[in-house]
Amino acid sequence: MSDLKGSRVLEVCEGRDEAAATELWNTLSEEQCSYVAAVAMDMDMWKPYLNATRAAVPGAEIVHDRFHVSKYLNEGVDKVRRQEHKRLMEASDERLKGTRQLWLFNPENMSDPQWMRFKELKELEIKTARAWLIKEDFSWFWEYRYAGNARKHFDRWYSWVVRSRLPQMAKIAKMLKRHLPELLIYFRHRITNAVTEGFNSRIQAIKAAARGFQNFANYRIRILFFCGRLDLIPENLTH
Repeated sequence: MSDLKGSRVLEVCEGRDEAAATELWNTLSEEQCSYVAAVAMDMDMWKPYLNATRAAVPGAEIVHDRFHVSKYLNEGVDKVRRQEHKRLMEASDERLKGTRQLWLFNPENMSDPQWMRFKELKELEIKTARAWLIKEDFSWFWEYRYAGNARKHFDRWYSWVVRSRLPQMAKIAKMLKRHLPELLIYFRHRITNAVTEGFNSRIQAIKAAARGFQNFANYRIRILFFCGRLDLIPENLTH
């Protein structure tokens, strides 16, 4: 799904290989492809998708999706929490028991009781709290107006993380550094996969409601019907 010259384009193709990705790009006209300046992709950049994209829109820049970056950082925090919780439980310390969601929630979405408990947790001298601070501090990267300032923030952040003695977070920081050029392209093309992720959630709900489909053609029709914003009001409706 994409917005090109004011028109919304939606199509579904079967498979996760390069042929399927190429088929998807081929549903766009040459003129539509000529307007594509950038494409948002996850950092794992599934090679078949990347190859098909490079062939279809060779001039487009690749932007790493900020929401997937957030996902990687959340996973890092959770790995720190799981490891620390196991160690604390061996000493009969239950401080981290049942706190998984608190470290992953946006504090703005917490209830008052959740916030009060989380406020106490994040002020403790524990590794999980430091990992959470690392995750939160990175979020400021996206708030800069210019790539140069964002890079300075990243350099400071990276130096802190690699000295944090949290290998789970350091591993993610090193991955982000390898992809820093694509991360900085965001400041030229502020695009994300947020809308696509929303469509994916709806598609999974469609699949679950139907308890699966016997063939892809029916699956595709159902997706286009429910996600295509179809106007089903007859043109010559009479009373």
